[in-house]
Amino acid sequence: MQEESKLESVVVLINAGAGTGSDAGRVAALAQHFRQHGRQAEVLLAHSGAELIERARQAVADGVTTVVAGGGDGTINAVASVLVGSSTRLGVLPLGTLNHFAKDMHIPLELEHAIANVVHGQVVTVDVGEVNGRIFLNNSSLGIYPDIVRDREQQQRRFGRSKWPAFGRAVFAALRRFPFLSLELTIDGVQHTRRTPFIFIGNNEYQQGLSTGRRSRLDSGRLCLYVAQRPTRLALLGYALHLLFGQLAQARDFDVLQTAALTIATRRRHLRVATDGEVTRMKPPLLYRSLPAALQVIVPR
Repeated sequence: MQEESKLESVVVLINAGAGTGSDAGRVAALAQHFRQHGRQAEVLLAHSGAELIERARQAVADGVTTVVAGGGDGTINAVASVLVGSSTRLGVLPLGTLNHFAKDMHIPLELEHAIANVVHGQVVTVDVGEVNGRIFLNNSSLGIYPDIVRDREQQQRRFGRSKWPAFGRAVFAALRRFPFLSLELTIDGVQHTRRTPFIFIGNNEYQQGLSTGRRSRLDSGRLCLYVAQRPTRLALLGYALHLLFGQLAQARDFDVLQTAALTIATRRRHLRVATDGEVTRMKPPLLYRSLPAALQVIVPR
């Protein structure tokens, strides 16, 4: 019986600040939902990214077979970073605002259906991206987007503004400054010099057209690089229109490249790098690579 229990072991890690998963009543309800599907689950709250990672590490060390992350993309990233390369399976309860990873994996957004998926779904292996040892499930970016995120977070802390009004002000401020990065990209042994306000690196290729922002697969073993060359503010609007009609690769002075690995060098001593919406400062050069089939995820059958 002890071995059977180990095979069925589930730990659920909930971001205490994510949606309705922050109160003790919801924690008890989650445990009850798992019992209704015939599975005992230990449900734990975490109040920081560091605590999420520590609890995930403990679960892996204890031999837990499935670790479930409940929260937004940042929460999923934190838990997945511990599970990469291990035999422990990742379950996902989408409790965030955008839930990009859950949508791309076709995981139900309704909580009860997501719980049912953890218990009854199938396991697939997916790629993850990595930059200087930090993983990303969705994408990483440099330039204008990390600046916007940093500004938004500062407004939330200093002035108590809610997320979306702060985000709107941050976008306006970033477009007014419109800073450029001078970078040297090395892709498949070929160097490319670019001066650009942003670079976007996707874990696998992002679709264009009306389904923009989604990926049809996460197992190609490739990163997809999008970089604009010296655009104006008006040109950024043009890129948005090209994206809407599925013609971004044909946009003037816009590169769309796929590769298993790339290096980004600059004379700057540090760069702000966004990974799944979380911003950190990294010392160049930035070493990006795809880690094929590095993560086991439970998805619908």
